[in-house]
Amino acid sequence: MHPGINGKKYPNKPAIIMLGSGKTLTHSELDNISNQCAHLFRSLGVVPGDGIAFMMENHPLFFPIVFAAWRSGLRYTAISWRLQPDEVEYIVKDCEAKIFITSKFLEDKAKSLEKSLEGVAKYMLDGESDTYRSFEDHIKSMPSVAIEDECQGGPMLYSSGTTGRPKGIKRELQLNPLPYDQESEDLNYLGRVVQNVYGADEESVYLSPAPLYHSAPLGFNTGFLAGGGTSVIMEKFDPELALQAIAEYQITHSQWVPTMFVRFLKLEESIRKKYDLSSHRVAIHAAAPCPVEVKEKMIDWWGPILNEYYAGTEFNGMTIVSSQDWLKHKGTVGRPLFGQVHILNEEGKELPPGEEGGVYFGGETATTFEYHNDPKKTAGAFSKQGFSTLGDIGYLDSEGYLYLTDRKAYMIISGGVNIYPKETEDALIMHPKIADVAVFGVPNEEMGEEVKAVVQLENPDEAGSAMEAELIAYCKERISHVKCPKSIDFEKELPRHPTGKLYKRLLKDKYWP
Repeated sequence: MHPGINGKKYPNKPAIIMLGSGKTLTHSELDNISNQCAHLFRSLGVVPGDGIAFMMENHPLFFPIVFAAWRSGLRYTAISWRLQPDEVEYIVKDCEAKIFITSKFLEDKAKSLEKSLEGVAKYMLDGESDTYRSFEDHIKSMPSVAIEDECQGGPMLYSSGTTGRPKGIKRELQLNPLPYDQESEDLNYLGRVVQNVYGADEESVYLSPAPLYHSAPLGFNTGFLAGGGTSVIMEKFDPELALQAIAEYQITHSQWVPTMFVRFLKLEESIRKKYDLSSHRVAIHAAAPCPVEVKEKMIDWWGPILNEYYAGTEFNGMTIVSSQDWLKHKGTVGRPLFGQVHILNEEGKELPPGEEGGVYFGGETATTFEYHNDPKKTAGAFSKQGFSTLGDIGYLDSEGYLYLTDRKAYMIISGGVNIYPKETEDALIMHPKIADVAVFGVPNEEMGEEVKAVVQLENPDEAGSAMEAELIAYCKERISHVKCPKSIDFEKELPRHPTGKLYKRLLKDKYWP
């Protein structure tokens, strides 16, 4: 992952291309700017093991800052710019950041944090504001050679907070001295996955359509850049622009979430056929299990290039599945790449194939983690056997393929029957008039809970009782009636994270006292 290696090997080759602006950084520029950033960090007294935080849009300097923190031995925390100021304040303080970097684009939110972040060195990209100094002005006078005490840092990212307040996912920093003597040593585990599983190399051109602060785009981009490839970064996802980018930049690899596939499939047929996608060899997707019908249609269109994985920011284990294997085991998220999958019941007993329970990773190849400043949550993520979980429910088939049912926190118990919202959501999302959907349980005096759907329509003007009846009838044609919503409410937009994760708690809380 060391940019100094690629800076010398591929000095003039584009490392980062911003799709909207066309702004390009070569591998040499990535190396030089990240060195300047590292010198700035050291000049501020930040030493190996310290933390920094940054909140910015998909920006050309995002990865120079990431690589600078990494080669300075720091914990770096990327923060969603969509969070509320109090949430940002909480994360900056919780991760014990010595430096906070934001951008002019987020000036209003940044200003609201000024007083609460006293004692933190504050910098701004593309300008300055009150207590925020210009980041570019301060790095331009810094040396472009490596700092003398380079050592390996790492991320401390925060969970998306879909079920509560986000928590930092913490691992021990090894602080291994840099640079490595051998290039083969210069890869973290995710870098090896990118290269060994997905065939990334110096010829790869990777399309990144999601916000960079999320763990998957952050990790995969650094993996492709570490291999000497090129990352084409979208400032904001748009389905037709993504197709255009694949054709224009001869994209070889890409990464998506299921909600993006849904938007692709709702494009007019003429637009879908307009662009040459022949360079596109590997389309990686995760974040949530993809509805079977959606994935079938994407494979029909793009060919068997979809590669799904299941992992979390905790990165305690990982499953993968190719299109070919998925077509034989539709709905699966694959078999383990590292970490052995265990399905446990509420008492911690291991369950046989076909039985649903909590999904855990264990064994020699599983990795460990802790939730920063939350020993109770950390303890709750581990079984008595020492296996760890992300809180998902699922089962294994007889060949060891994992199927995710839903998250434990969202299970609906109605009249003693366990109902997992995902199946209902997967059925409804295929209705041509639905843009997005969330399903969860709401109070019912007799049954305990009943199934509720909240829907975002393609045309909000069609919301009403007639549409509610149409959607419920549509659902009953596709799945068991007990799993269908008893009622449907309509929202102009659902609170969905740009990475594809739904902030379901923000909807659900409205219905519970």
